[in-house]
Amino acid sequence: MRRNQIMDMISRSGTPISASSLAASLNVSRQVIVGDVALLRAQGNDIIATARGYMLPGKIEANHKYIGKIACRHSPEKTKPELYLIVDLGAVVVDVIIEHDIYGEITGSLNLASRSDVDEFTRRVDSAEIKLLSELTMGTHLHTVACRDKAHFGQVVTAMEKGGYLYQN
Repeated sequence: MRRNQIMDMISRSGTPISASSLAASLNVSRQVIVGDVALLRAQGNDIIATARGYMLPGKIEANHKYIGKIACRHSPEKTKPELYLIVDLGAVVVDVIIEHDIYGEITGSLNLASRSDVDEFTRRVDSAEIKLLSELTMGTHLHTVACRDKAHFGQVVTAMEKGGYLYQN
């Protein structure tokens, strides 16, 4: 019954909902929610875990019908300006992907749609004193970006190129 409530709360939310918020609403610990979400995913529910909380994949893509990938390479210090550039153009940074020598492809869900999302993400990275996925590959990474249409995606790519964020072989 609690897992049904979790699915209902996530599906009704227009924004990501944190495990702590779900736990408070359901009067259980955050760890219980994390376990329940893992079981829901194992049952085939498509729940995305982002830095801001859980959400269903269709929530972000409603206004952003074109999905593209951008190959990037830059230093960790340029991460925040890179992400600002994308969201300032009205696109959503869906995820970051790296190709790891041992583990293969690793994807980190981001779903960043605004400067405040980017600020929260970078604050959490800084406060946790962890490395960005791109640091494992000397700055090389892909971003999946959700845009209104293909022309909008082209504008994002052009701006990324001008900003010096694109991977150049």
